[in-house]
Amino acid sequence: MVLRGYVPTSEETLQTLAALRLQSLNSDFSTHAPFPRLEELFPPHVLHARLPPPPHQPPTKCRGARLRAGLLAGGIWGQALAKQRAERDQRLRGRLREEGASTMAAIVEKWKLLQGMGRPEAMAAYVALVREWPGFGSTLFDVDLHAVRPRVGVVQGQPWQWATLTPLSLQSPVGSGPQRLWLSIGAKAVSLYKPGEPEPLDSFCYGRISSFGASDSSTFRLSVEDRDLLFETSQVDEIAQLLNTYLASAGAQRLPRPQEPPTSHPSLEPTVLPQGLCPLAGPWQHRPPVGSSHS
Repeated sequence: MVLRGYVPTSEETLQTLAALRLQSLNSDFSTHAPFPRLEELFPPHVLHARLPPPPHQPPTKCRGARLRAGLLAGGIWGQALAKQRAERDQRLRGRLREEGASTMAAIVEKWKLLQGMGRPEAMAAYVALVREWPGFGSTLFDVDLHAVRPRVGVVQGQPWQWATLTPLSLQSPVGSGPQRLWLSIGAKAVSLYKPGEPEPLDSFCYGRISSFGASDSSTFRLSVEDRDLLFETSQVDEIAQLLNTYLASAGAQRLPRPQEPPTSHPSLEPTVLPQGLCPLAGPWQHRPPVGSSHS
């Protein structure tokens, strides 16, 4: 998770995590110890984020201008542009090597400070740092939140509305377009994170989710109280299976009803979470994907 960028934290903490990993692998610092590559210790995307963005080139509007640009690209002007791009790429690679060397040096300095720390201690310290993130222990999925539609008082057939999320709130359903988010599925709650942000935009326990399902292989719907959230993702099946797993686990802990006969079969009862876990939004409904064999 750390190397893939799924633990949002400061660069200082990421360097400390890398040093703890070195301590657990090699024990105390030594110039003769085997040294992993930087990308095996530190998230590569953090280094790439330091590089300057590519220069913006305005689009060519008219057809004649595009034709002239195409002719020039095939001649001397095109060769000059190719040379400029090659030089720029070379400068970026040099800058990336410098950033990598600087980061590795900082990691080594932190590694030296860990002298005398045993492997179990280093591993425990590593996990303790990662656990500080609220999303630790959950499974993260890259999704595009495509739309949010109110479920109460909605006329059938009303088009989906673009979603705009504000921190810890889903109260603004109208915005400018889809948003790339992390969908975090844990044992107690489902959360939405803006990639790289340590705090969730919103989080809701399973009692607030009334149903979920998939309309096709890349579209997943999650109904939360009075609104439907529509996600686009390539992991529809994985999300549905994980939600089912956590739902079954929560349902196995539900409190027995006083009026329920002792011989009643649990599979005939709707899945109800314990009242103390979180407020219920109604009976859970898993609507199977269209054209799928999910139950």
